[in-house]
Amino acid sequence: MIVLKDCYCVYDGNQRLYNKNVIIRDNIIHAITDPSDTSYMSIEPLPEIIDCSTHIVIPGLINTHHHFYQILTRNLPAVQNVELFDWLLYLYNIWQNITPQAVLYSSMAAVGELMKTGCTCSTDHHYLYPENFNEDIMSIQFEAADQLGIRFSPTRGSMSRSRKDGGLPPDSVVQTEDAIIDDSERVIKEFHDSSPLSMRRIILAPCSPFSITSDLMKETAALARLKGVRLHTHLAETRDENESCRKLYGCRPLELMAKCDFTGPDVFFAHGIHFNDDELKTLAETGCGISHCPSSNMRLGSGIARISEMIKLGINVSLAVDGSASNDSSDMLGEIRNAMLLQRVLGGAAAMTVEQAFSIATAGGAAVLGFEKCGKIASGMAADLAVFNLESLGYAGALSDPLAALIFCGYNHQTEYTIVNGKITVREGVLTGFDEEFLTVEVNRIASELVKGI
Repeated sequence: MIVLKDCYCVYDGNQRLYNKNVIIRDNIIHAITDPSDTSYMSIEPLPEIIDCSTHIVIPGLINTHHHFYQILTRNLPAVQNVELFDWLLYLYNIWQNITPQAVLYSSMAAVGELMKTGCTCSTDHHYLYPENFNEDIMSIQFEAADQLGIRFSPTRGSMSRSRKDGGLPPDSVVQTEDAIIDDSERVIKEFHDSSPLSMRRIILAPCSPFSITSDLMKETAALARLKGVRLHTHLAETRDENESCRKLYGCRPLELMAKCDFTGPDVFFAHGIHFNDDELKTLAETGCGISHCPSSNMRLGSGIARISEMIKLGINVSLAVDGSASNDSSDMLGEIRNAMLLQRVLGGAAAMTVEQAFSIATAGGAAVLGFEKCGKIASGMAADLAVFNLESLGYAGALSDPLAALIFCGYNHQTEYTIVNGKITVREGVLTGFDEEFLTVEVNRIASELVKGI
């Protein structure tokens, strides 16, 4: 048992509660109580008690789109100032040489950054399967997630169209359609756990409409429905993508998805910047979700997604940091700030509130990934929590609204504690599952070797 005692503020997902205890038993939230309730002291063994009198406790943040391996190629000078397609063409030539060790340590680094900035549940979109890679990528990623303790729902990504077929990636990183479907079935059977408090789930995720055939898109959708897993892909990220889709298929990306049975409440799309009015209505009618990636969209100059309008239409919007070579960070709290401010650039100072920004990063993510027990602080919900210390210079003068202080103020987005499934994964700002110094050295070494030939 863990007791977060005398919390200065608890944001349960709906309201700010002051001077409360949050009691965690096993892997669920047992109760939110007044400080006068000390009944937990009679339980054996005695609970761990954490003084939170200067802290705010929020639901664990949920990241719904990422590319962990890109940690190894962030901030490369050659692609600091280019847009998506040129960015991809350059980086594929590096990514094709990733190794099992590269996947392991980049995954651990991404998970570590996420958890240290309040994230307790994440997906990852790994669609790169080099021909000389002889180990199980999904198994390696789950090893990393288990080591650090995050709730993990990665995607089995896929690409079947290389440059010779009019796609962007080299031949060395795409697979045959039969290989993709066979391995998709395997990883679902081996790893997917649909139970409410599952720590492992699988999503099927073709990379994009221009990286696989429409037949494979349809087959993937059919397999996902048969096996009861969710579907994901990049969509409408750039104007170039929309134009490529028109040339290849004679229609816009969302229309293509409808033709491939790749729409519905079990589907969520990354980015969704360049949808027109009719397409927004279609998203709402079909129940599709959106993974909003504001930092990446700004970094690559892709555009501003119409998130405020989507929310008004009832579209389920979630938040994502995207790959660490297009965001160059896995800072979940910082992503909330960027999401809120970017909508205000588009729609004015009232375009997105603090509460809406936190909602897409918590309940929105839980809905998109299908984790019904995550995203809120309440009795019976998963014990996934982020705890921030407000007693620091960055928040001085901002405590009239402690929740808003987290994104309006501050310059250090690290948690004091992160708790996942009832276990402390970040303690006093430090990862508990792995040596951060060793991890940093290894990632730098592997990244240096990977880009040495540039």
